[in-house]
Order: sequence, then structure tokens, then C-alpha cells
Amino acid sequence: MLNFQLAIQPQTEQRLRKILNDTQDIEAFAQGIINYQITELQKAILNIQLDLQSYEKNYQMSSDSFYEKFLQGDLNDDEDFMIWSGLYELLIENKNKLCELK
Repeated sequence: MLNFQLAIQPQTEQRLRKILNDTQDIEAFAQGIINYQITELQKAILNIQLDLQSYEKNYQMSSDSFYEKFLQGDLNDDEDFMIWSGLYELLIENKNKLCELK
């Protein structure tokens, strides 16, 4: 059993307690929160992948190849490359979070 404290505002605490008091199955409630987070990460990953596709098409290079070249210093610090690398890093971070939750 998990027992933890949240540092939240009193109004938020009251609202959360109301939800928990009305919840028949706390396990299902907790699983719902986890499933919601999984769904949000999946949406974020899809949106990032769509953004990356435009860079890949524009520069005729996969994001994996780009990022390897970028890290090795083979590419300059062009604004597009900075954004592309940030998106790629965010994709990796979200994929890792998703793996941890599944």
C-alpha cells in the first residue's frame, strides 16, 4: 500500500478528498490516472514525431542521423538545428517516461 503526502493548495485538497470519498474503487481511480498520463504521453510523442517529420523532409535526413551529427559537432548552431535537437530530446524523454509507466 502506498502512503504519501501531496503539497497542494487547501481548495485542491478539498476537491480531491471529495473525489476520493465518492470513489468506490481507489485502485481503478489510480489506474485511471496512470492511463490518462500514458495517453497524454502518447499524444505528445505523436505530435513531436509530426514536427520532426517536417525537419527530416526539409533536410533529407532522419532525426536519429541528424542528432548524432549534431552531437558530434558536424552541424552548426543554426536555429532550425537547435529546435530540431530540442524536439528530438523531448521525444526521447517522453518515450522513456512512457516506458516507465507501461
